[in-house]
Amino acid sequence: MPSLGADMVSGTLVEWRVKAGDAVKRGQIIAEVETDKGAIEVEIFEDGVVDALLVAPGTKVPVGTPLATLRGAAAMPPSPAAPPTAAVPPSGPAGGEVGRGRQVRVSPLARKRAAELGIDPSTLRGTGAGGAVTMADVEAAPVPARAPAPPPPPVEADRSAAMRRAIAAAMSRSKREIPHYYLATDVDVSRLVAWLERRNAAVPVAQRMLPAAPLFKAVALGLKEVPELNGTFLDGAFHPSAAVHLGVAISLRQGGLVAPAIHDADKLGLDELMNALRDLIGRVRGGSIRSSELADPTVTVTNLGDQGVREVFGVIFPPQVAIVGLGRITQRPWVAEGRIEARPVVSATLSADHRVSDGHRGGRFLSAFERLLQEPEKL
Repeated sequence: MPSLGADMVSGTLVEWRVKAGDAVKRGQIIAEVETDKGAIEVEIFEDGVVDALLVAPGTKVPVGTPLATLRGAAAMPPSPAAPPTAAVPPSGPAGGEVGRGRQVRVSPLARKRAAELGIDPSTLRGTGAGGAVTMADVEAAPVPARAPAPPPPPVEADRSAAMRRAIAAAMSRSKREIPHYYLATDVDVSRLVAWLERRNAAVPVAQRMLPAAPLFKAVALGLKEVPELNGTFLDGAFHPSAAVHLGVAISLRQGGLVAPAIHDADKLGLDELMNALRDLIGRVRGGSIRSSELADPTVTVTNLGDQGVREVFGVIFPPQVAIVGLGRITQRPWVAEGRIEARPVVSATLSADHRVSDGHRGGRFLSAFERLLQEPEKL
């Protein structure tokens, strides 16, 4: 069971998407896990062949519990040493008997959609792994002529409350254990706004870029210049990261938030970064997050500019050592060459861990962030 954040202690295996004997590739989604943050798609991190599935769907296990065993990628017969009791109990095939009230495996999104449509999932033929009912099965099913009103959502309410508890626990731990320091600066983004206007006027609406893309890229490049802010603090020591995996705080429709990573954000072009951001937000709010996106952010950015917020001072997500806050770009009085002018300005803040860095290093990062934004065409 992967650790998907400092606030996660256990997870429930919802369904397997592979079976014993299947060949798998690095990055392939092999299972779905239910956590306080919702349904998470679990990826495999090396090539091989699934030897045995050790945990049955519906089982809640602590972080670190083995879920499956994997053999090398070379074709081999299943290992005879695997204990028979380790295999997941088989469920009926996709074309098996159906009937109201039978026990079926249903993905969380499919169950929610079925409730909205008034469909009993136990009456459907599942086409997922092991006969599991998927979202596609629900959408393809005939809707009852008079669908009953959706029942009260205790599961969603419970999940929302559990998420708030998990967030509160992580943030309480952060404020208790991490000696925060806070810095803020205002940045004139006249050149960035002008460049974006020219760039967006020359492309179709669907390809237009939001200010978040160059702002995030400037954060990622600034972290390369000040690496003390990019990494994790574990076992009493700081572990810098050579890669910048930029965690993006995203609010969920049902309440709460998650901060999955855009990997190698410093190496992405602005168009790639914009596409990655759109994809990430869409999947997160649609209930589809990958385990790797939650497991390895090296720093987090919280951007509340679209909410009209001028400044946000974040609380560090342990074991990270910094969080960057971005506010709304607004017209403000600005002194330039002895004159007062109205210019677009954004406030940027830094909350950082005093065990690893200090105000001087934090100030260098904010200075680099400002400098980089003065040449947006080079980001």
